[in-house]
Amino acid sequence: MKETQPSDLTYQEKMIQGSAWMSIGSIFSRLLGAIYIIPWYAWMGENARTANGLFNMGYTFYALFMMISTAGLPGAIAKQIARYNSMGEYRTSQRLFIKALQATAILGIFFGGVMFLTAPLLASLSGGGRALIPVIQALSIAVVAFPCMSVLRGYFQGQQDMRPSAISQLVEQALRVLYMLISVFIIMKVMKGDYLSAVIQSTFAASVGMIGSYGVLLFYWFKDRKRSDHQMAYSLNKAAPAIDTKKLLFETVRQAIPFILLGSGITFYKLIDQVTFIHTMDANTNYSHDQLVDLYALFSANPDKLTMVVVALGTSLALTSLPMLTELFTQRRRPELAKLVNTNIQLFAFIMLPAVFGMILLAYPLNTVFYSADVLGSRVLIVACWSGLVSALFMMLSTTLQGVSHSRIAVKYLLAGLLLKAVIQIPLIELLEVYGPLVATFFGLSLTCGLCLWKLRRVVRANYQLALRRCVLILILTLVMLVVAVIVRQLSYLAFDPSSRLSALVICLLTAGVGGGVYFYLSLKIRLVDKLVGPQAMKWRRRLRIK
Repeated sequence: MKETQPSDLTYQEKMIQGSAWMSIGSIFSRLLGAIYIIPWYAWMGENARTANGLFNMGYTFYALFMMISTAGLPGAIAKQIARYNSMGEYRTSQRLFIKALQATAILGIFFGGVMFLTAPLLASLSGGGRALIPVIQALSIAVVAFPCMSVLRGYFQGQQDMRPSAISQLVEQALRVLYMLISVFIIMKVMKGDYLSAVIQSTFAASVGMIGSYGVLLFYWFKDRKRSDHQMAYSLNKAAPAIDTKKLLFETVRQAIPFILLGSGITFYKLIDQVTFIHTMDANTNYSHDQLVDLYALFSANPDKLTMVVVALGTSLALTSLPMLTELFTQRRRPELAKLVNTNIQLFAFIMLPAVFGMILLAYPLNTVFYSADVLGSRVLIVACWSGLVSALFMMLSTTLQGVSHSRIAVKYLLAGLLLKAVIQIPLIELLEVYGPLVATFFGLSLTCGLCLWKLRRVVRANYQLALRRCVLILILTLVMLVVAVIVRQLSYLAFDPSSRLSALVICLLTAGVGGGVYFYLSLKIRLVDKLVGPQAMKWRRRLRIK
């Protein structure tokens, strides 16, 4: 049987295929990032929450420097490659890709050095103390290596081939987690060492993971040479002689500034939390510094490991649709563009609503499985789920606006949300303490998402009425799922103790399994899945013998 080529697929099929690969990579890597915390947290002993707080503080700066060091080029490269490929200018795409690799290599070395040297200042700003300095410095090594790796991922995404990025992401996370767990076990359990040394090795693990990611991406890049040579042979080359690649790269970097800001959007929110929470609480409460670091971990580090699995779903949808949005917008195919935007919104609701509501329902046993039986921790996780939902929606909508060449307006909307967050942050911390930063994030990102939806409707003329009707139907199915899940959870509580880690895991698996099964069955039964994923739904229905 002849293998289906990417060019033979419809945009909906490309969307589903790409989302599947990006979801596999994102979800499994996030799951690894969540699951490792169970032994890691246990091995840290009584200092577990403080260690997790320091780890998270270091990673917030790391995320910011990663985005700055790439100059936003990966997303911009994906967009430009998709644009020139749609014009038949494959040679221009290749030249731009090589120049981007050269530029990001220099940027990585520069910003990695800056992060290392400014570690004492960053630690002071965040209130993390001297213990945070070596944590930040250990992460600066990974900043050197990250930019070129990201450009390689952007190249494959621009070619609308999501598999290399997804697999490299999974391998990177697997190696990172493996090194992290081995090093922490040796330091804490074998050598009976200091928890700070274990945290430093845990952050250095990011560099180890990148070695594996590079291996995967380079393997696929060499494997892709046949297709690349074929494209070069059929390149029109009308634009190539007239285009100065250095100027094109400069223009790409200029266009990439919105990618930096939007890609760092969630990180900016976390930076506001990091800079304000400990200082504000210290001025208004009698908590010690160690207690404040513990509370910071409770609302930021701990829920992140779980909610980021959900946010990864929205991110995978956004990254998959970006090249297709750009291609349709460049070719002025407005009806297909509007349909793709609508499909994005519906797929987002179809995946995210049951995931978020399910996590809220299982907040207490989930917190027990990953951390400890803690009522406050589970309540904070519930609030974090709502902020996670709007975070994922922001990622999808802002990337959609970038795909249709409205990056600057998306940045303005992000800044409006950040301004609202900054204004209400301190009063909400004073009023709600540990819940304050999460509530401020929810309101700030909700403002940004509302503005993005309003702008998209004007730009692509999407029929939101259809999307709204489908979203209401999805919400009804989610509520039905919740009723079933509540019954299963309560029955499980009769047989299992939710404050015991193993019992809580059984409760989560039973409740999520039955609830998710009911949701998927009903969505297939009423043919909702057919509207979202096309012919694939019929195959699933046939396998499950659903009429």
